[in-house]
Amino acid sequence: MTALAGKAPTPAASPLAAQTSVAAPPLARNPRKTRLAALVFLAVYPLVTVLMMGLMPLTPNWPLPLRTLVMVPVVVISMVWAIIPFIMSRLRHLL
Repeated sequence: MTALAGKAPTPAASPLAAQTSVAAPPLARNPRKTRLAALVFLAVYPLVTVLMMGLMPLTPNWPLPLRTLVMVPVVVISMVWAIIPFIMSRLRHLL
């Protein structure tokens, strides 16, 4: 240790160290938001339509906010655990 710097001297970089360093892997490309939004729309629209068609005969006299309260958890769970993971893994090449 030198008294002036208070740090241990660093060894000089050798040409061999520069040759043997491993390059970092390329970073994954972030999806384009417009394409992701379009793919999510293409998956969610049919899901919402089918759910509404199935829910309406079961709840004929319910007000719309109550029907929505029943339907939204199904849509959100489907998006979080099925639709978005499917798009990000299987349809990643389209993003």
